[in-house]
Amino acid sequence: MSALTGFSHVGVQVSDLERSVAFYGRLGLTLAARWENGAEYVGRQVGYPGVNLQIAVLTIPGSEAVLELLQYEWAEGEPIDPATGNPGTGHFCLLVDDLEALYAELRDEVAFISAPQTPTLGPNEGGRVVYLKDPDGFRVELHQTPRTMTGELR
Repeated sequence: MSALTGFSHVGVQVSDLERSVAFYGRLGLTLAARWENGAEYVGRQVGYPGVNLQIAVLTIPGSEAVLELLQYEWAEGEPIDPATGNPGTGHFCLLVDDLEALYAELRDEVAFISAPQTPTLGPNEGGRVVYLKDPDGFRVELHQTPRTMTGELR
């Protein structure tokens, strides 16, 4: 039986690639690659024959994993309700070294769900955390914590 060997990336579908690249750049990610893919195989892979994708890959400081942003060019996409409690939606978490400073810097230009909060349970107890929305409403968690999700010290 084959085994998993690691984690590669998170992909997020966006309505305006340029706007999303700028937004995630503001959070500290760096554009590493950009291309277009309209190959026949990709249409079969994603279930949309004839699709053309505009793709950007952004690196995440301190991580080998990357963020892949995809803009489907061929038809108007229908926005979903990405509210956190809706089944099938998701979020990803970025680690920060000074959440209060980043929040103060971005609070007038980014849609935060709340002010930073302090977890009182679990491996992140005593850290600082906040959710925000990207330009398409996708949730991003910013987290300042000395522990991993399994409770190990970093």
